[in-house]
Amino acid sequence: MSAEARIAVFPKGLIDDLSTGAMSLPEWIGMAATLEADGLELYPKFLRDTALPALLEVKALAERHKLQIPMMCASPDFTHPDPEFRAGQIKHMQHMIWATGVLGPESFRSCRVLSGQRRPDVSREDGIRWTVEAIRELLPVAEQHGVHLVMENHYKDGFWTAPEFAQKADVFLDIIGQIDSPWFGVNYDPSNAIVAGEDPLWLLRQVKHRVVTMHASDRHLKPGFSLEQLRQHDSAGYSSALVHGVIGEGLNDYDAIFAELRSVNFRGWISIEDGVNGLDEMHRSVAFIRRKISEHLL
Repeated sequence: MSAEARIAVFPKGLIDDLSTGAMSLPEWIGMAATLEADGLELYPKFLRDTALPALLEVKALAERHKLQIPMMCASPDFTHPDPEFRAGQIKHMQHMIWATGVLGPESFRSCRVLSGQRRPDVSREDGIRWTVEAIRELLPVAEQHGVHLVMENHYKDGFWTAPEFAQKADVFLDIIGQIDSPWFGVNYDPSNAIVAGEDPLWLLRQVKHRVVTMHASDRHLKPGFSLEQLRQHDSAGYSSALVHGVIGEGLNDYDAIFAELRSVNFRGWISIEDGVNGLDEMHRSVAFIRRKISEHLL
């Protein structure tokens, strides 16, 4: 953990282009260098090649732009009823943990883990058990490569057809409560708590001693939409009811959030999930979070 909280950027508005190759990762790194952040959070689909030489080339390019790559936003799906499918997800995660170890700085590296999709034929008990088993299997690999596994209170991966199995706090807390390791913690996302119809500050108070990293974003609902309609969204991608905007101008109370983080001496990486409406908004979001770090965490 660094002496002070640091800022990474994640290009939520460019996920499709970077995942399909319509935009190259070097293009995004060049754009990110203009945002005055400290680092990048990557998504596995951004990497067209995950062999060692290619990863070292990406790391070197980021370093030339004075950026680190401390965070990997992986989306494993451990709630599939087929054990062979789950085994494949574990194998893929092992590779992504290794890749994060290559890309990240010696000082800190994290790789996100999730539960998986909320399938109607999977019981609460089975989904929790499979998730806990998978994460426990990954922990020795994480320790070997010096990578923290961080579970996010998640809404939905953009390429999934169903929402997160552990979207609700009771399931999320049940899972993380069964995993005790210095290489495991929480990636806290206040906006996702709002999407789940829950109080982000209440959730933070439950997990703040285990928060290792954070996703920062802000959002509100389009006129005419309700949170209940959002929760019922079950097609591919994100709901059209969501409106992303500059951090600090939406529903989240960031002064209250940072006060809670200060109470546990948080000094981790904060990844800004922004850019849906252009880089200008992401630049403003970086400036806002930088100001809140200065006000609350220094």
